[in-house]
Amino acid sequence: VQLQASGGGLVQAGGSLRLSCTASRTIHSSVVMGWYRQAPGKERELVATLRSGRDANYGDSVSGRFTIFRDNAKNSVYLQMRDLKAEDTAVYYCYAKLDGAAYWGQGTLVTVSS
Repeated sequence: VQLQASGGGLVQAGGSLRLSCTASRTIHSSVVMGWYRQAPGKERELVATLRSGRDANYGDSVSGRFTIFRDNAKNSVYLQMRDLKAEDTAVYYCYAKLDGAAYWGQGTLVTVSS
């Protein structure tokens, strides 16, 4: 499966942005999908994951500001980001776990100017 992410860009601190990720084929709603990010010089970290029927899982640094949601009919997962901070600057990667294997999108750059 291929994951196509979009929606990154340059935004001012305090602003909002929505990321989108669409899978190249049907993804069952029970499959975990979500987002990770990697800032320059840092390790990749969890942003948010979601599996239908379960609560979303958020990284500590984004909880309360970011919301993950899915449109299973479109095989898509979204990340609504609010109150963005300079430290949110990173490449954001779409993620799906299928049959025990991790799949990653190509990454979309989010830059937050302070």
